Amino acid sequence: MEKSESILIIKVSKTEKTERQVKNMTQLLILADDFTGALDTGVQFASTGAVTRVITGQRVSLEAYADTCEVLVVDAETRHLTGTEASGIVEGYTAQAVELDIPFIYKKTDSALRGNIGAELAAVLKASGERQLPFLPAFPQMLRHTVRGIHYIQGTPVADSVFGKDPFEPVTCSQVGQLLALQTQQPSVSCPVPGEDTALPEEEGIWIFDAESVEDLRATGRRLKQAGKLHILAGCAGFAAVLPELLELGTGKPQKIPALGDRFTVVCGSVNPITVDQLAYAEHHGFSHIQLAPEQKLTSGYWQTPAGEEMLARLYRMLETNPHRIIDTNDPGSNQETLAYAARYGMGIQDIRRAVSGTIGYLVSRLFSHEALGTLLITGGDTLLQCMEYMGIHEIEPIGELDTGVVLSRFTYSGITRYVISKSGGFGRENLLTELAAALNGAEA
Repeated sequence: MEKSESILIIKVSKTEKTERQVKNMTQLLILADDFTGALDTGVQFASTGAVTRVITGQRVSLEAYADTCEVLVVDAETRHLTGTEASGIVEGYTAQAVELDIPFIYKKTDSALRGNIGAELAAVLKASGERQLPFLPAFPQMLRHTVRGIHYIQGTPVADSVFGKDPFEPVTCSQVGQLLALQTQQPSVSCPVPGEDTALPEEEGIWIFDAESVEDLRATGRRLKQAGKLHILAGCAGFAAVLPELLELGTGKPQKIPALGDRFTVVCGSVNPITVDQLAYAEHHGFSHIQLAPEQKLTSGYWQTPAGEEMLARLYRMLETNPHRIIDTNDPGSNQETLAYAARYGMGIQDIRRAVSGTIGYLVSRLFSHEALGTLLITGGDTLLQCMEYMGIHEIEPIGELDTGVVLSRFTYSGITRYVISKSGGFGRENLLTELAAALNGAEA
């Protein structure tokens, strides 16, 4: 199940390379399972001055890129594959990294434990030749904690949270070790936050570390470094945020966030209730909000019909009449109307996902050159990647984080450069969109 290779390059501000950057090839390989995850992890390094590149694809030769950057991030797009497929891809990339003598490998996982985490961690262990893999799933910056081996989302066990009700990939187990055991026979052990003199486990397999704060992440990182256990690591953007200092990567000089103006367009491809609540709050506070009908999202060729052209004209008018607007793929109230429409035409969940992503890619490509579009926010990893693939964009430049897990980047399409904000559907406060709209015009130049 191969994908065509795309290359997305993260550039950093122009600074002289350090002696280590000139002499050595890539110091760190990050393996992500979706595009949003690749960006929100890669930006932790790019924002500190580390020369960072992101490539996307399931079968890419790393050798072509290993001498071009300090940090190489691969979006392997394994989130929605079978465990066997995901394991094979991650094992292949890990084996390449070992062959290239890349000293550090970080398996980026979803902070809500979605995807093929167990299969992919086992693949890293197998291909690396290591005996143990430290895994820090917590993201305390987003109130996602691991306590006594149980993963919590804002104080709620993950299986009881909105992620346990996800229609595409529900998380069914809150005990991290038990979740991994559903996907791999690789043993695991739950570990408290270690002190400087704490003995680390002797068991082989996956070490699952608790963390309730960033300092917990740092403390575990320091102890692992002391024990020489940093070669292979796993976790989300939470632990990645402490890695630049721990691995001595980058210059430590953050990039500045430019002022972006007051025009702000939100394109939503996420069904997560957190995002749905954010959209409703934004609409209540002045955002124009258009929700696409099932036939507009799912019918092939719809946008080339007279009805489709009229809908495009309506979207253009919205851009011109309100600086803050939302284009939403969710149905009013719930998505039962879309599911019923899809069922009538024999479409499954993955068919819906692909059709919606393709529709958004088409719409963004049509609206991109409109002078009133402004800054884009695209929510959902699939949505952003499919949008860029549809537009044939192979280069993106992240600038920094506007909020935790909310990444500002820019890219060029048809000679026009625009800023784009990306975030996972399950991130952020209810008023995040209104806060971003208020902040964009007054951001530091």
